[in-house]
Amino acid sequence: MTYETLWHLLTPLYGEGEAKAIARMVYEVRYGLTFTDLCIGKDTQLSADDQAELDEIAQRLERHEPIQYVLGKAEFMGKWYDVEPGVLIPRPETEELVRWISLSPDPSPKREGRHFLDIGTGSGCIAITLAAMYSKAKVTAWDISEKALEVARKNAKRLGVNITFEQVDILNFQFSTFNSPFDIIVSNPPYICNKEREAMEQNVLDYEPHEALFVPDDDPLLFYRAIADYGKKTLKSDGWLYFEINPLYAEPLRELLSTMSYHDLEIKNDQYGKQRFIRARR
Repeated sequence: MTYETLWHLLTPLYGEGEAKAIARMVYEVRYGLTFTDLCIGKDTQLSADDQAELDEIAQRLERHEPIQYVLGKAEFMGKWYDVEPGVLIPRPETEELVRWISLSPDPSPKREGRHFLDIGTGSGCIAITLAAMYSKAKVTAWDISEKALEVARKNAKRLGVNITFEQVDILNFQFSTFNSPFDIIVSNPPYICNKEREAMEQNVLDYEPHEALFVPDDDPLLFYRAIADYGKKTLKSDGWLYFEINPLYAEPLRELLSTMSYHDLEIKNDQYGKQRFIRARR
């Protein structure tokens, strides 16, 4: 199988542009072939074992399995992260959230020494990126999934950052003392209502962890409310919440945070013009 054969095979499922991108990713990540290599025909020189593996990869992709799970890798802000079924695949939109945090209006001269908490860390991409950006910062990351935490710990070790990972369910978290207040709490929590399933891509719906995606139709702000309540008790004075959000509930979330006495609320659009992020100061 060649690069051209592969993208032609995938085009009916993904469209030509995405099919070509997926095919290039397969050859680059798994076989180390650049686009230039493909143009000069090096994809025809794979060994018999590699060709057999490529056939298996193509079959998995035809079943709509995400390319990131097939290869076990996902890119986030220029770094590669291990991912596997049970761990949410990092998205480009979340990169925008991290960049927004990096421009945080924090006047403190101790900016490098801040304490971050990432709730629902998944692969660890947010926490690891922040730890790499701010070498003197303390970063704590929570997830309910032990599988996600196992993957996140491996990613942090491989990428050379020090993060405190903890298995925590924010919806059932009991706390009594706050010895280590946070400067910033960030989260990309579950925010897709069950009624939105019909509009979702099959490769997401059939393969990615539902506990990291969905909330009840009658309580779309479930996780935001719990995190904001925790933030009221643990954020430093003038500390910040940063959220990735569902555009359908941007205004209700703004109202919720306002009623919880957060201020300096700001909603930010993503690269596609959708209301995708919000921040609020304690």
